[in-house]
Amino acid sequence: MRSVHVTGKRLGLREVSAVDVDALHAVYGDPAATQHLPFDPRTRAEVVDIVDEAVAAAQADPRRLYVLAVTETEGHVIGVARLHIEADHPHSAEIGLGLRPDLWGRGIGTDLFRLVLTFGFKELGLHRLWGARSPANTAAQLAMLVAGMVEEGRIRHHVSTPDGWRDSIVHSALSDEWPADRAL
Repeated sequence: MRSVHVTGKRLGLREVSAVDVDALHAVYGDPAATQHLPFDPRTRAEVVDIVDEAVAAAQADPRRLYVLAVTETEGHVIGVARLHIEADHPHSAEIGLGLRPDLWGRGIGTDLFRLVLTFGFKELGLHRLWGARSPANTAAQLAMLVAGMVEEGRIRHHVSTPDGWRDSIVHSALSDEWPADRAL
């Protein structure tokens, strides 16, 4: 297993571990943080299962799932980043992010998208990274666009949520369009 430790100007990414459960529950368990996600807030026990799955996935060869703790410069966990490499298209991966709501509106989401994109392109050698967002999540739209992703279009009735079917808006970035000297 190659352990992930990525450092940017304001944020870092590292492997999740059992000590992160409470910090990750602050994201996964928060109704505001999960309002645009296809599930209700998670219980602490469900977050333990997510961390256990992430630790097991880190041992896989080839590794297809990266669930990473998002840290601020002091090392405190403030969110989660997920990168899932597609089995049928191993040069493409879906990304997803979550941050504590008390940190929203500070440009951290944009920085996090840039950090995850740089990790995927430079460290993993991927060609295409993409993410889907709720049409109502305009903050994610802005963060993705400012980070350098392109809006590709709408997938109708893409996600079954507790409130019914929801469309998704897909954004992507390509390695040959990503600046090689982009700073983290």
